[in-house]
Amino acid sequence: MLQDARSALELPFDDDPDPDEFVSAAMDWHFSPQTGSPYWLQRARSLEFDPRRDVKRFEDLRLFPNITDELRDVRAEDLIPKGYGPRPEVVGVFESGGTTGSPKRVVFLRDWWDQIVGRLVAKLDEREVPRNANWLALTPSGPHMVGALARAQVAAAGGIAFAIDMDPRWVKRLITEGRSSEAEAYAEHLIDQAAFVLGTQDIGGLMCTPPLLERLARREDLVELGRRRVQAIQWTGAHMDADTRLLYRTEVFPDVDLGGLYGSTMILGVAQERLGLGDDDPCVFDAPSPYITFSVVDPETREAVAYGQRGQVVMHHVSKSFLLPNNLERDMATRIEPPEGQVGDSVADVAPVPRFEGEEIVEGVY
Repeated sequence: MLQDARSALELPFDDDPDPDEFVSAAMDWHFSPQTGSPYWLQRARSLEFDPRRDVKRFEDLRLFPNITDELRDVRAEDLIPKGYGPRPEVVGVFESGGTTGSPKRVVFLRDWWDQIVGRLVAKLDEREVPRNANWLALTPSGPHMVGALARAQVAAAGGIAFAIDMDPRWVKRLITEGRSSEAEAYAEHLIDQAAFVLGTQDIGGLMCTPPLLERLARREDLVELGRRRVQAIQWTGAHMDADTRLLYRTEVFPDVDLGGLYGSTMILGVAQERLGLGDDDPCVFDAPSPYITFSVVDPETREAVAYGQRGQVVMHHVSKSFLLPNNLERDMATRIEPPEGQVGDSVADVAPVPRFEGEEIVEGVY
């Protein structure tokens, strides 16, 4: 059975497996004493069910408790499946933003990293964004996934990646402590860094958080540079409301391909904006299932809301390299019917909940 599990979990990113067979194979892999991670093998002892026996379908992932808080303290080595052998290739240990306490950590192994980078580049090709373009990333650096992912995407597409220094936790701290003038100064410092690159380098693509894109759009010289040089903008991190998205697409950057990415470190990846949406359509994100899946639920009952209704997002990550099911995210979204073949829901008009785990949500620059 372990060989069957490996086969089902090792398909290329553009060859989607049967979702129920995939989930069953993942349970065999992650909860076998030979291949599972030390964390999950230990955690299984306290579960009220047997994952290898009872989790056979996508819907069965709801049996798992939300264990994301435990990722604040777990040793990174204990999160790596033993089936990868004594020297697995770790691309990075990435952390959450720390909005609701000390950061949570996840481990990215090479096979999963290559898969999500491959999906990102394939989507750029579908959007007819030219290859070999240089990109500037106005995204968090340090222990955050998005900065490293931006650089990897650009390299895989044949371009040169430029970046700025950004510490989103510092901005959140300044805002929380009422030091708004310092937060403003830091945000402008980030745009100043971007201006140096945009003014001197051939930048064809921009990956940017919505708060920083808004600040960039206030500077006429940078807007003019963007219109002349930039062919594509990927926004990610904080939410973007429908009116702002329409303004960018029709007035600020009318000839630039503007597309969103929705995800988090805790799902080890991103969902990409659906192709073919009109300027007045809601921004819909389709999940790369069965690896990453969404459910939109009533926050109180945890039951699915109707299509077209808003609810809180539950995310599942299931891959050979990592398992993180039933994660209640700090986002609200509209439940959208998924495209044919996708498991779970698509989501639209994503926005943060006002409070999560007793903490006020502060987006800052990310």
